[in-house]
Amino acid sequence: MIDFSILLEHSDLFMEGFGNTLKASVLALAGSLLLGTIIAVFCIAPVRPLNWIGVAYVEFIRNIPLLLVVFLFFVGLPALGIVLKPFLAGTLGLTVYTAAFIAETIRAGIMAIPKGQSEAARSSGLTYVQTMRYIILPQAFKVVIPPMGNQFINLVKNSSILGVIAGLDLMYFGDLISAETFVTFDVYIFVAIFYLMITLPLSFLVGYLERRLASHK
Repeated sequence: MIDFSILLEHSDLFMEGFGNTLKASVLALAGSLLLGTIIAVFCIAPVRPLNWIGVAYVEFIRNIPLLLVVFLFFVGLPALGIVLKPFLAGTLGLTVYTAAFIAETIRAGIMAIPKGQSEAARSSGLTYVQTMRYIILPQAFKVVIPPMGNQFINLVKNSSILGVIAGLDLMYFGDLISAETFVTFDVYIFVAIFYLMITLPLSFLVGYLERRLASHK
């Protein structure tokens, strides 16, 4: 049987970890969405150097481990004289890593929009940036809501990487409680439940939006 006394006795640590995990997830979600959108536009921009930057970013980041990206911020930057707190280093690493996947998702959404719309917008006098902002991206986001939602769910789960660098998240406090109580199974079951409290509502929301968009086609 699961010992619920552990949850009660260490509720303050569990809640602190839950709050920090939620905070890191929201910050990384907003940051990766913004950065990913910029990179996606770079990938299909009519300017060659921007194409190279966008493609290089996506291919490089997607093909290295998340842990390595986080270590670049946590260990690499201090070597250059820039010291970040573990929480900030982990959140930045998570943002940069997730942005590569978001960029590829948004790029696919942009490519799904008929080219005629972009050409019509440009012939009407809109600049490339205005065309993307007002015509293409709003439609692309509707197309990619389901896969983007899955990326956000993965982001929440990947936030457990903060525990490796003492980022004060759920996994960090789970490890701390487990070390203090010599109980492993029960502690990590509670940690898993806290993660589910974030990911399950996101999963239901993504499913709802997917069904709603399908019904409007």
